[in-house]
Amino acid sequence: MGAGHDHGARTQNQTRLTIALALTTTFLVAEVVGGILTNSLALLSDAAHMFTDAVGLAIALAAVRIARRPPDMRRTYGFYRFEILAAAFNAVLLFGVAIYILYEAWQRFAAPPEVQSVPMLVIAVLGLIVNIIAMRLLSAGKDASLNVKGAYLEVWSDFLGSVGVILGGLVIWLTNWTWVDTVIAVAIGLWVLPRTWILLRESIDVLLQAAPAGIDVAAVERDLKAIDGVADVHDLHVWSLTSDRNVVTAHIVTRAGPDGMIALRKQVETLLEQRYDLHLSTIQIEDETGHGA
Repeated sequence: MGAGHDHGARTQNQTRLTIALALTTTFLVAEVVGGILTNSLALLSDAAHMFTDAVGLAIALAAVRIARRPPDMRRTYGFYRFEILAAAFNAVLLFGVAIYILYEAWQRFAAPPEVQSVPMLVIAVLGLIVNIIAMRLLSAGKDASLNVKGAYLEVWSDFLGSVGVILGGLVIWLTNWTWVDTVIAVAIGLWVLPRTWILLRESIDVLLQAAPAGIDVAAVERDLKAIDGVADVHDLHVWSLTSDRNVVTAHIVTRAGPDGMIALRKQVETLLEQRYDLHLSTIQIEDETGHGA
């Protein structure tokens, strides 16, 4: 993946995140006020997710900007990992909100409060529209960046929250079953938790320099050993700097003399690029006595 493509993708992500943040922040105040006035826990749950959306989008936007800074002598790989830190922080934030909503719902089951269904419906519909726009903006970049994926998941969970609030508002309006509001809030919290765990696990894998998803390191080793002239492969490591930048390092032991080492390195790099999409590689070639090219 070329530097120009990386720069263009991050610029597009920054634009999408900026628009989504502006939309989310604008609606946040109205939803918080509406949740308090209608006494709806489901609406307040949705507002809480909207708040984490705004915080998460702001962090994701800052991460994209910081990640674009060039490397320096202290940070020779640059600031790419900041995006992963942002994704992990967003996951922890979502965990906290989901647990709070579940706790508040437990308190309300004993004595369901009066809920004003019509204002609740109006606010939830407006929130749904904002979430749909934000989701469309972020969907294009979510598969290439854990940072954007974290922001997308927050907006997606809030979208489902808005749908749940609308359904709950309709049921309360038709039946006056105010306990439905609490059930919807619990459903939102339970839906968010497993997806948040997946995001956190993926972020931790990157921070722990685990092998990227979809790359079998054992298969990489076998393919390298199958190259003509390779006697052994050791110190093979494959990890991710960030969501879309994978790195590989390896020591290759060869039977070829010094004249064949340069050609062998090129052959190894070509295999890594074409078969495994690994373009950032550091390959050390040495003969069986330990002497390199």
